[in-house]
This record gives sequence, structure tokens and C-alpha cells, in this order.
Amino acid sequence: MLRILTFVLPLALWVWAFIDCLTTPEEEVKHLPKVVWVIIVLLFPLVGSIAWLVAGKRRSVPRPAAAGGPGATVRGPAYGRRPDGRPLAPDDDPEFLASLKRNDKQHEDMLKQWEADLRRRENELRGRDDPDEGRRG
Repeated sequence: MLRILTFVLPLALWVWAFIDCLTTPEEEVKHLPKVVWVIIVLLFPLVGSIAWLVAGKRRSVPRPAAAGGPGATVRGPAYGRRPDGRPLAPDDDPEFLASLKRNDKQHEDMLKQWEADLRRRENELRGRDDPDEGRRG
């Protein structure tokens, strides 16, 4: 059991660090270019993985500026964000809900147009399918 753990845990760490390194945006990589970090993680699996996790990526989430402090804005929170900087759920975002209402009118108009087009096509096909329709009267 111990032998399995000594093999599986470093392998899992290496795979996780490698994928994390590949998917991290370039602007969040610290100290070295991203390509160099990928090479280090690949060539030195255990040491490179630990180095990447410790020193390779910015891990802290930037906190919003305090009211009146540096970086504070006069405007309200950013679109789709709470005052503390966390994202809003779509059903809590008034701007998102308003955009849905604006799109409802466009969708209704489009559906009416499609229905009218479908009725016209059905009438055309009925006229072609039944050539004796005009003679029965």
C-alpha cells in the first residue's frame, strides 16, 4: 500500500501541476515565462511541480479597493458583480434580466415571421399536391 502511495501521489501532483501550468493565463505566471515553467514541470516532475505550486503562479485573489481608498471608483459595482467584487448569479443581476426582456420582443417577432413563412409554404405545398382541388368546387 505504501509503495502505491509513493508512486501515485507524486504522479497525481505532477499531472495536476502540469495541467495547472498549461491552463494558467500568461499574466498570472510569476518569475519565469510560462514556457520555461512547463519545461521545468515536465523535466523535473516532483521538484518542478512543487516549485510551480509554490512560486510559479499568482494565487491570491485581488480584493476590491476600500471605499475612498486607492483604486476606488465613484460609480457603483461593475456589471454583473456585487459591491465586494464577487460575481452575481444571473437571476440576481438586473442588467442581465433586462437584456432577456429586450431579447424577448426580438424572439417573438422572429417566431411570428417563421410561423407566417411556414403557413405560406404549407399553402403552396397544398396547392401543388392536389391539382384537382380547383376543379372539385
